[in-house]
Amino acid sequence: MDVTKKVFGYLEGQEVREYTLTNSQGVSLSALSYGAIVTQIMTPDKDGKQANITLNVDSLSDMVDHRPFYGAVIGRVAGRIAEGQYSIDGQPYSLPQNEGKSTLHGGFEGLDRKIWAVQTVQNEEAASLIFEYTSPEGESGFSGTVKIQVTYTLTEANEWIIDYRATTDKPTLFNPTNHVYFNLTGDVRTSILDHELQLNSPYFVPLNDQNIPLGEWVKSQGTPFDFSQSKPLKEAVGSDDEQIKARSGLDHPFVLNSGGQGHQGKLFDPVSGRTVTFTTDRNSVVIFTHNAEVDDFTLFNEPVRQYAGIALETQTLPDAVNQEGFGDTVIRPGQDFTSRTLYSFSCESH
Repeated sequence: MDVTKKVFGYLEGQEVREYTLTNSQGVSLSALSYGAIVTQIMTPDKDGKQANITLNVDSLSDMVDHRPFYGAVIGRVAGRIAEGQYSIDGQPYSLPQNEGKSTLHGGFEGLDRKIWAVQTVQNEEAASLIFEYTSPEGESGFSGTVKIQVTYTLTEANEWIIDYRATTDKPTLFNPTNHVYFNLTGDVRTSILDHELQLNSPYFVPLNDQNIPLGEWVKSQGTPFDFSQSKPLKEAVGSDDEQIKARSGLDHPFVLNSGGQGHQGKLFDPVSGRTVTFTTDRNSVVIFTHNAEVDDFTLFNEPVRQYAGIALETQTLPDAVNQEGFGDTVIRPGQDFTSRTLYSFSCESH
């Protein structure tokens, strides 16, 4: 395993470094001390050709100015909190609303906008980046001082393991994710609609016009949200389902069965043969198909096209604090929060 680092840029006088982990299979993962942002993941296709299979913008200034969330750690709470309102133990809290009437992805000052301390660890089988940040009392309106550690590990088995850990001195909310977008073609000019998706998920969660869960799980069998068998994304994205048409694609939580011995999701590109599978201990994955073009910035000097990538955001179901039966996102003093998501990269022919 090889670990390298270089200066990526400067933010308010602080150095932002890019770290790269590389295994003997030629798979590498690069990430920044800013936002723990994954800048690229390099993998070979079925012919051995290397390419970056994730999306990211061209500069640190674009990350700061436009905040696209590409590849970043999201928190303290991923997704939307309805009306920016919640309560813990009968105590109400009100958060700044940064998307309409909602608090999105941790508010105006989420974890994606912080410079993290980084340590590196490596041995023959794996290498890790250990990111640490302390979110102070009142940051983005949340209670409690929360000490957060996120570890990215790349293994010789071509796995990217994300470990989250957090402690707090007061009851508060914590529900992180990583907002990585995959495009397994390795070409941001090519849409992901021909990618095939399979999910170990019997239910999806419909959303209101503010993209807040309506409070129910709906059986996906027989609907465009049924990915129990692998199928091209275009079959769902091009459907007449009102939930999908209203968003020009998917931006929905899928309730996951527990991983057991197998993966809970699989994304496959039939042209390159590249495959990514994932397992997680969270109860959902939010599937977002990058449903709009972006004019504000470029990706690798290319315009950002609609359906440029697909996000597989593992997390506890969004707005869980306000939705009965969606899961518990409250963390308390003396109770460490831990979570793991594993992405595995491979190649196969169709």
